[in-house]
Parts: sequence; structure tokens; C-alpha cells
Amino acid sequence: MSKFYITTAIPYVNGRPHIGHALEYFQADTIRNYRKLLGEETLLLSGADENALKNVQKAEEENVPVQEFLDRNSKIFEDSYARLGVKLDVFERGSDPVHHFPGVQKLWELCNKNGDIYKKSYTGLYCVGCESFKTEKELTDGKCTDHQKAPEKVTEENYFFKLSNYQEKLLKLIESDELKIAPISKKNEILSFIKQGLEDFSISRSKERAKGVGVPVPNDETQVMYVWFDALAIYITGVGYGVDLTMFEKWWPADVHVIGKDINRFHTVYWPAMLMSAGLSTPKTVLVHGFVQSGGKKMSKSLGNIIDPFEIADKYGLEPFRYYMLSQIPTTDDGDFTIERFIEVYNADLANGLGNLVARVARLCEKVELGKIAETNLSEEYRSKFEEYKFHEFIGNIWGRISEIDQEIEKEQPWKIEELNKLKDLLQNWVERINQIAYELKPFLPETSEKILNQFKGPKIKSGASLFPRI
Repeated sequence: MSKFYITTAIPYVNGRPHIGHALEYFQADTIRNYRKLLGEETLLLSGADENALKNVQKAEEENVPVQEFLDRNSKIFEDSYARLGVKLDVFERGSDPVHHFPGVQKLWELCNKNGDIYKKSYTGLYCVGCESFKTEKELTDGKCTDHQKAPEKVTEENYFFKLSNYQEKLLKLIESDELKIAPISKKNEILSFIKQGLEDFSISRSKERAKGVGVPVPNDETQVMYVWFDALAIYITGVGYGVDLTMFEKWWPADVHVIGKDINRFHTVYWPAMLMSAGLSTPKTVLVHGFVQSGGKKMSKSLGNIIDPFEIADKYGLEPFRYYMLSQIPTTDDGDFTIERFIEVYNADLANGLGNLVARVARLCEKVELGKIAETNLSEEYRSKFEEYKFHEFIGNIWGRISEIDQEIEKEQPWKIEELNKLKDLLQNWVERINQIAYELKPFLPETSEKILNQFKGPKIKSGASLFPRI
């Protein structure tokens, strides 16, 4: 059986999961469901980026011991997947000395052995929000564009990774699509960044500044690994690197990393360079999604427009929420969520669209006994379109077919047809098309898909409870 290994980004645990996390979870789970439909064995991994300065600062702010803070918040993130109907196979924590530390230290030692790690004194502008050093040209009016704060000036002796050694190799890797970056706009953005010239980057910090939190640097007790060297390695330590060679060889390389656009560079420049340095395979695809705004504005407490994903799922149902996020948020661009728009889409597409069609056809089928229902399958066109990762377009196509059947029902007016064979032929055709639609929806709306397929098995079909009662 072939395998397919999917990851979501490894979030900092200084806050709470937000609607952007939900989008990423749903996208990754959709890919996993699709690969399962193909009969592949899948593994979905996430984890907790715990060795970040911002976690330490937040714990201090709350006056909670750092490890207690990490234990509490990591559990919230781990549980958030199940709350949104997504089953993780692995949740790997950055503070785990048994499963994580050995592999990330091994990665370090291999990069060091290859001559790509060196120590030097450095003064730089450090943005705690990004957990990275910034150059003057990356700032706007002296502030980080993402966090609107001036970075702090830091001077210390750190270890650096020779990223500059990998410029040509990275260009070749990405231009050839050996490492595929989707969408193409994000690929072009990264190629442009690489062509400007790559600078070596810091991969450690003093134990003192890190407040003792982090993976120890091999053979130097004064330093711990810098967050990006350590957290990215969760993708390999989570599948056994440094601990279980058999598991690692089975699953690595990752088939797709699903990430947000703000961490594209770390995943498509720093990470593959580190892997190449260590002599390890690079991931096959990085799928980059955008941000979720509300009312055309970035969500913030001050604007009062923060959407809690769990409240939406609890109040309106998990699959309606999932439907909105996958169909209304462009897969690789920014999108918008408001309660008003959500209710509008729910009523139009789910209650009046799919739900109403299933109910109408099921009621009509109670009058007749259908023949054998044709098998459902995934066409070559379905597979090629799905693997473009344009979920919103894909779902739009399916809803176009729902609309076509609705129009045919209005035209044919089956409730007026007295000739039994003609009625049976029409219903047979509609049931088979609805079944095909339900089957193709399996990756996106697994529960809804299952309900329809169970109801429309035939030959005797009965009405059921409304799939999506109107709001």
C-alpha cells in the first residue's frame, strides 16, 4: 500500500487556536480524506512549537511556571483538532526530550559535520512575534510589517547555518518542482527572494536569553537551538527520526506541508537547505494558504471582529462551518468570514441547495422502486483537478451540478408524471448523479457524504431528516 504523509504547521502555543488554524486543519484533513479514497495509507501530523521566546514571555506575564504553561496550552492545541472533527495521527511537542530532542540534535550534528554550522558574535534586530531576526529593508517605518512593533536590538554569540551555500541548489530544487510550491505566485515569490542572495541565519541563542527553554546544542551547554531549527525538525522527529528508523524510512519525505503564507520562507528556503545539508530528502510539496479576515479587516480584539471557530462549529454544525471555510475562502489566497455571510451561504448552498435536492428526490423515490444503482468512482479529471489544490473551485463545480439537477426537476415536473417507467428513468438518473456528487464530496464533507450515500443506496429509497435545516 502506498503512503501519503501530510503535516500542518507547528503553531506557537502562546495563544489560542483561531479561525486560521481551523482553515489549515480542514485543508489538511481534506487532502488526507482524498488520499484515503485512493486506498493509500495516510499519516497526518501536527505539534507544538514550545521553545519560543514568546511562550516564555507569555508564561511570565501570566505568572505561571513555563513547563506548566506549555503543558496546558499544548493540550488545548492538540484537543482543538478533535473539536473540529480532525483526527491527528501524531502530535509532537517541541519540549519532548524522549521523542524530539534526539532527532533534532542528530540533524544539527549532521549539518555541523557537513561544515554548514559556525559560531560568531552578532548584533541584529530581533522580532519576538516572528521569532526571527529582521534586516532594515524588511521593516516599514522601523517596524515589523506583521506585528507592527519595532524589533529589539540583540547582541550575542550564536551559531549560524550557512544558508548562502545552498542558493543554487535551492533554485534548482524549486524551479524544477522537485519541491513544488503551490500556488505558483508563492513559488515565484520565493524564487525572487533566493535570487536576491541568501544570508546565513542564526540557529541558536544563549541559554540565558532563552530562559533555559529549548533543545540543548550538542557539545555547548551555553546555547539552545533557535526556534526555527528546532520546530521545523518536528516534521521528521514526529515520524521517528533519531528514535525509530523503520518508521522514519516508511514515512519521510512529507508529501505535503500545509502552511500559512507568513511562514513560506522558513519552509521553502531554510528547511530544505537544512535537510540537504544533513543528506535527507526534501518534502515534495508545500501548500501555502492565505489569511482569514472579517469584514475585510484583519481580526483583532480592538476591532471586536474575532471569530471563534469552536463557537461557530458548536452553534451551526461542524460540516456547515467546514463547507464555508473550504468553499468560500480561496484555498491559496486571503478570504473573509462574517456571521452574516456564513448564514447566507449556509441557507443558499446547504439548506436550499444540497439539502433541498436530496429531500426532494428522496420523497419522489418513495413512490417507486429503482433498479440497481450504478457504482460511484473517481474520474481521472477529478484526480487531476483535486491535486491542483483549488478546493473552492472544485466545490463550486460540484454545486454547479447540484443546480443542474434542480433545474431539470423544475423542467420535468416529475410529480405530474403518471407513466411509471418514465418517472423511474428520471429518478434513477438523478439518484445516480446525486450519489456521484456525494462520493466526490467525501474529502470535503465526510459525514454529509456518508448520510447521502446511505440514504440513496436503493432500490427502495425513503425520506430522512433534513440534512441542513434552514437558519
